[in-house]
Formats: sequence, structure tokens, C-alpha cells
Amino acid sequence: MKKSERLNQELIFLSTKHVFQLHDLMTEFNISKRTALRDIAELETLGLPFYVENGRHGGYHLISQKLLMPIYFNEEEIRAIFFALEALNSLSSTPFKKSYPQIRQKLLATMPVAQQADITKVLDVIHYYNVAPINAPANLASITQAILENKIVTVTYTQYTPETTQLQIYELFYRNGIWFCSAYDLQKKHWGTYRCDYMTELAIDHAHTATYSQAELSQLQQDYEQQYHDIPFKCRLTAFGKELFLKNNYPNMTLETIDQVPYITGSYNQEELAYMTHYLITFDEHVTIEYPEQLKNSYLQQLQTIIARYQ
Repeated sequence: MKKSERLNQELIFLSTKHVFQLHDLMTEFNISKRTALRDIAELETLGLPFYVENGRHGGYHLISQKLLMPIYFNEEEIRAIFFALEALNSLSSTPFKKSYPQIRQKLLATMPVAQQADITKVLDVIHYYNVAPINAPANLASITQAILENKIVTVTYTQYTPETTQLQIYELFYRNGIWFCSAYDLQKKHWGTYRCDYMTELAIDHAHTATYSQAELSQLQQDYEQQYHDIPFKCRLTAFGKELFLKNNYPNMTLETIDQVPYITGSYNQEELAYMTHYLITFDEHVTIEYPEQLKNSYLQQLQTIIARYQ
């Protein structure tokens, strides 16, 4: 391990400690006492705040601080960070107030001119394309706050008939241009997945403690998935069908390889028959439904409807 990389790893290793001994560095990084002493001197120069206490229970005592200690990145790591920021720039709506271009500008300003030119050159020739949010939700920051603080939210959901309810939100995720959240409806006693762009008038209830812990919400989600998705299905794919699946799939389905042939397996609920049919239609001739019969019939009926439009 290079010296610069070792110093970085030592900073990270010590970041969660209140006190450490010279032996800790020697053992963790397999270095000599002399090298450990030199590293400690350089860590102090880099900004690691500590004081030395002698005696039987002495050692290096770290001083608590709110600011992050400086961490140094090599050239490839810096390129990776800026590429990630460039990729995330396609998300016009995020749970965070600061925009990614603003963060990129600040980071770039801290670098030497030559390094700025290198980053700019990399981003000019390497691109990442993704689906931008179709409708930008206005409440992502509040949803994130409610999850982190384990709070209940009162919200009006407008996807179908508008209704106001109370949710305890478990997670927030982005898929194919849409922000979703998984939550437990405390009034209906029902688990669900909600589109964030259909959630309006969202307010965090600061007066009441959340009903469930994160672990309990996770278990509720698992129980729901097992009970709700009760109709098993299996579909054979071509090689290109496998590529299509890897580009777009859902939690209720998995990819299996049986005798070197790719299959989609999983289960769905009766209410999801139309969605399953629509999803499989996108595979065109690269999917063959093996079971159940109702999914086959629904798929064929949809194909006939499409054909009828051109007759």
C-alpha cells in the first residue's frame, strides 16, 4: 500500500475512535513502530486533532470535532467522484436542497488548474444517460426527514380518488423517472408503494412518536410481499430478453438461469395482472410465458387489441 493511501486509511480507521495506542496502527496496517510514529506525526500535520497522555491507561486521545478530517483522493478516485456527480445531475429533483452542479463547481474550485482541466476533459468524453424525473415531486426533503427521524406524515394521495391518510414511510427510491416511497398506512393497516409526485399537502406529525421501528417496518414489508404476491409466474427469455430484463425489472421478479436458459420467475397479485401484461408486452418476441394461464390469456388479448388497431 502506498504511503498516501495508508495515511487515508489511517484517518478513516481513527475517525470512530476516542483513544488509540501505537500498537493499534502497527497491527491494523502491518507496519513497524518507527513507521507508525512517522505516520502519527504526518496525521497531525494533516489536521488530526489529538493529545498524548502518558501512563498505564494513556495513549493518543482524539479531540472531538464536528468538521470532517481531510481525506485525500488519488486521481482515479477524483475522476470517479466527478463522474458520479455528473450522472446524478440528470435528477432534476432530489431529497437534497443543493444542486449537483453547485457541488461540482465548489469541488472543482479547490483543485489546481491542471487537475480541473483533466476533470473537464474526462467529463467531455464520458457520458451517463438516464431517465430524468417525469414529474418533479416537491416533498422529497420532507419524506427523507420523516424517514430519518422516524416520524408519521399526514398526506393527501391523488393518484386515484384523492384521499388523506397517515403514513409511516420506510424507504424512498427512484426508478425509471419516478420517485417512489414504501410506507405503512396507519389508518388502513395496509402496506403500499406510493408515487411521490401524487403526494400533496404532506406534513410531518412532530407531536406523535412513530408506531414502528425501522426493523419492524422492514418485517411488515417482507410479510406483505409474501402474502400479497400470491400468484407465481415463469417466463422464458431470449438472450436479448435477458438484456431487457436487466435494464428494467421490479422487486417481485428475479432472473434465473435453468439449463443455460434465462427465465423471469416471481409472483404477482391479481390486482397487478394488467401491469404484468403491459410489462411483458415490452419484451416483444423475446419472452414466452410458461405459466399461469391467466397471464398467457391476458398477454394474448393485449396483442390482439394491438393488432386490431392496424386492421
